[in-house]
Amino acid sequence: EADEEWQGIDENATHVPFSAERYSEAEMIKRSQMFYELLNKRRSVRFLSDEPVPREVIDNVIRTAGTSPSGAHTEPWTFVVVQDPYLKHKIREIVEEEEEINYKKRMGDRWVNDLKRLRTNWIKEYLDTAPYLILIFKQVYGRLPNGKKKTHYYNEISVSISCGILLAALQNAGLYTVTSTPLNCGPQLRALLQRPANEKLLLLLPVGYPKKDATVPALTRKPLEDIMVIM
Repeated sequence: EADEEWQGIDENATHVPFSAERYSEAEMIKRSQMFYELLNKRRSVRFLSDEPVPREVIDNVIRTAGTSPSGAHTEPWTFVVVQDPYLKHKIREIVEEEEEINYKKRMGDRWVNDLKRLRTNWIKEYLDTAPYLILIFKQVYGRLPNGKKKTHYYNEISVSISCGILLAALQNAGLYTVTSTPLNCGPQLRALLQRPANEKLLLLLPVGYPKKDATVPALTRKPLEDIMVIM
């Protein structure tokens, strides 16, 4: 457990004036509609090209994810960007080995049957072909300069929010991914990538352009009245 002492922002931290951009009602409606239309084009794409992606774009989308709110401003996230072909292939080997066991033994018939509709299985070619893999680790605790543990409040929620911002940033940049939560792979991937014991894998994102012949399931999204309640 973390040591019992205040570990967040200094109580004498300077507060500065906040200046916010304010739009007219018409501009707000326009911007919100345009942003919805942009994000509504987001799809999980499993057929990714090996076409190179500018590294600066990856830097910028991760900077954007790092703007996420976090409990007591602890920023409990680590984004590991993998572009080395050897490491990508090792990740694929680890994931596919565990995923085959998941599909055949751990997940159960209902889960596997539901996934059949999406035509997905334990073969993850995109882990080799995507120019980048982004592995997002949650820091379940931090370390103070004196070596003591630092509490990371709401670390999983904080990192999950940052992942949502990252998905939006990728869509804004014209890049695609498929959200992957490699069941039972976390410890092996953490060891492969030499991450410390306080980091736990939350999400794996292959990132790149779709292949020219890429396909996605013909899905629809719930209408607004099914996801929003006004009281």
